[in-house]
Amino acid sequence: EVLGSSPVTIVVTSEADTWDIDTSACLGCGQFVDWDKMPEPQQAAQIPRDVLDRPPKELKRLAREGCWGWSHAGRARLYPRLIQRVSCRLVTPDALVYRDVAARLFGKPSESSHPLPEFLEGCPMPTYCLNLHGVTALKKILICVGSLFPDITHSPLLPALAALLLHYSEDEAQCFESVSRLIASNAPHAGYIDQSFLAHQASCMTFGDLANKHCPAAHRLIAGAAENVLEVYSEWLSWLFPGLPFGYAVRVLDVFLLEGQKVLYRIALALLKQFRLSVAPAGLQGSDIKAELQAFVRNIAQHVTVDKLLERAFGIRLFSRKEIWLLQMANRKALMERGITVVQRRPCFHLAVDMQNFSSSIVTAQEMRLVWSWIPERFSLFPPLLLFSTSQDGCSLQRFYTCCEGYEPTVLLIKTTEGEVCGAFLSSDWSERKKNGAASGFFGTGECFVFTVRPEAERYEWVLIKKPELAKAVPRSPSPAPERRLGPSRDSRSPSPNHLAVPSPQRRGRLSPFLAVRHFLLPSKTASMFMAGSRDGIVIGKG
Repeated sequence: EVLGSSPVTIVVTSEADTWDIDTSACLGCGQFVDWDKMPEPQQAAQIPRDVLDRPPKELKRLAREGCWGWSHAGRARLYPRLIQRVSCRLVTPDALVYRDVAARLFGKPSESSHPLPEFLEGCPMPTYCLNLHGVTALKKILICVGSLFPDITHSPLLPALAALLLHYSEDEAQCFESVSRLIASNAPHAGYIDQSFLAHQASCMTFGDLANKHCPAAHRLIAGAAENVLEVYSEWLSWLFPGLPFGYAVRVLDVFLLEGQKVLYRIALALLKQFRLSVAPAGLQGSDIKAELQAFVRNIAQHVTVDKLLERAFGIRLFSRKEIWLLQMANRKALMERGITVVQRRPCFHLAVDMQNFSSSIVTAQEMRLVWSWIPERFSLFPPLLLFSTSQDGCSLQRFYTCCEGYEPTVLLIKTTEGEVCGAFLSSDWSERKKNGAASGFFGTGECFVFTVRPEAERYEWVLIKKPELAKAVPRSPSPAPERRLGPSRDSRSPSPNHLAVPSPQRRGRLSPFLAVRHFLLPSKTASMFMAGSRDGIVIGKG
């Protein structure tokens, strides 16, 4: 009955409107909304008449500050125009295509059952403030997306995004066209919607890397409470959609349409920082960390206002969109080496490493789990492989080099005569030292770090991670296309495909390493002194 009913036009006139845009284009907006559920505007929106003519940087600032945050009519007029500016593929289904496909799929009264697309399996489908007619329209839109975009295999963000846009759409066709353009976006390094499990899991790993670097206190808390840190971070997107209340979610959407996925990383990092502040001094021992995070996000209004949350999110000093894209591609490559494919919907095995069987004379399994949570996500997918130990291989420095050459990255663990434990994560192969001849030249990347385990667990990273403004990104050439699946390496010490070995000469150089020195204009030479080795000793960090 709902499918065959005529839409009811609702015109909202309760808001002051200063827009210099033809209002006739928005007369149908609101027909999908249950207005009793919609949050009431707390203040009048002050929207400049020439807002669409403002430079991109100025438009971003206005969105971040909530210029149209309290104007439902403003969003209804602005969203379609902003999305029309998104660069997308030449052949992208539009409103006319939707009407044609929808008529073919839903036009016959006898066809009453239309299953949702397979890519929505296991994905939440929030309805926010949609009425019954709106929920039906949302399902029709998603069914048409599945019909017209058959390559989509997994997309947790898509249902929430379509639901939010439908609140401010003139009709189903306009909402579909908006979603379609975001799916088909081809803007460099600025994707909007992950469309496969491979891409989604790479995003989860990228968030884990960012949380590791920018929220060390929260990361340490989670690593101590959760058996599987990657599993916790794999739910980061659900903290935002559908986790956040509607009033917060649309403010995030305001900025997301202008800035892309990097905004979502920022908001989730800000939520993680705020969660750490809300946790009792006793910590989270014995509690379900994933449930605690979801409950915190649902009740976020009790902890911080949406304006303050956005302010804190944009106060986080992230690297450039290009650098984050580079990290995401590296994570994607690691997943492909573990056997995850573009067409795969769900993994058939656990991605995280089980440390219960790990044994060492230097650190416990619990301590190693913390160290493993610090290293980049794409490497923590693989179990540790012992290359060198003084108890087995002696104390020869040359023997150390011989055992470790041909592997990257490596983790160095040191136990002192006083029982203290420290170490380092080393991103590059020790054979790199030979490129400088007899001179002890430095090499490595900004992912190198040193750490202590006992008496206190602490990590010390590259200074530019905390202060990226000290360096400027070097312009790069167009990015390489994602690689096809790579086969496991063959090595006497690494018989299993789960073990990670140094890339072969054919693979090396295809993808620039994350935080490579050549990507930055550094303030001094000491800023790139990561690791060095000679006949006399090794050096990690300098300056």
